[in-house]
Amino acid sequence: MAGIKKCPECDGINLTHDPHLGEVICNDCGLVVEEKMVDSGIDLHGKFDKSEKKSRGGAPMSMQKFDKGLTTNVGEISDIYKLKEPGQTRKFLRLKKWQERVSTSIERNLRLAMAELRVIASYLDLPNVVRDEASRIYNFVLQRGLVRGRSMESVIAACLYAACRSYSIPRTLDEMATASDVERKEIGRTYRFIIRKLGIKVKQSSPKDYIPRFSSVLKLSPKAQNIALKVLKDAEKAELTSGRGPAGIAAAALYVAALINDEKKTQREVADIAGITEVTIRNRYKELIEKLGLEEKIKQSDSKSKSKSSSKEKSKKGKKSKSKK
Repeated sequence: MAGIKKCPECDGINLTHDPHLGEVICNDCGLVVEEKMVDSGIDLHGKFDKSEKKSRGGAPMSMQKFDKGLTTNVGEISDIYKLKEPGQTRKFLRLKKWQERVSTSIERNLRLAMAELRVIASYLDLPNVVRDEASRIYNFVLQRGLVRGRSMESVIAACLYAACRSYSIPRTLDEMATASDVERKEIGRTYRFIIRKLGIKVKQSSPKDYIPRFSSVLKLSPKAQNIALKVLKDAEKAELTSGRGPAGIAAAALYVAALINDEKKTQREVADIAGITEVTIRNRYKELIEKLGLEEKIKQSDSKSKSKSSSKEKSKKGKKSKSKK
């Protein structure tokens, strides 16, 4: 407490220094005598009290980095060339080269793979927890030598797809193929191989998981979304969802719900959002309206929309006649 002898408020000498807050406090009146005081007399290499927390600075560990963020690199080449002392540039360039040489093949693979994983996950707008899970799965795959004979991109896409399935985040194989520029069949084969070898238990994908995302992109109302969920519930009871793609069933249910709620959407719009063809939409749509008896509801919505349009036309004609008079 350099230079501080007494409290300026009560002239007390019973002062205490709080190392966590960096404050000098008077124990008699409670006045903060000095703030943000740095005690230079603390020995950082000495013995610590067991009750005190020994916190350390630095970036947090991350599975998305090949070294979990713990490795210290020599430096970037652009920074090395900025050195002004003679001989230092050549020295650090040589150190950087040897650091790359002594790294193992697994470290070099992880360095490239984690960069590719971050690119694909960013394109798909995946949350951080899914990225960490995919990184963990890829580490297991790499340590067990399951990457051999397969492209890095297909393995990364399969790991991301497995992580999405584990956290019930709806992403289709077509979306993975578009983001990673790998064929859909190749990602599917690699995904099945990984979950079989690692024994990963993945939840069965449900059409209900796709409803919120598809309806949000199509800008459907909450009422139409609830109708689509009800249609899917009835379809599950009628066993119309087994053996069919969940994205196709969800898209068809949304198309039916949009028709019932008089929110016209074309089959092409719904098919583009779901990543499927119009033929699939038509086939699933026919199955739903035939098996669930939804034809009458759709006809009622059509008649209501026609009556509304006719009433609007009559009102417009009435306004025009009044304006002429």
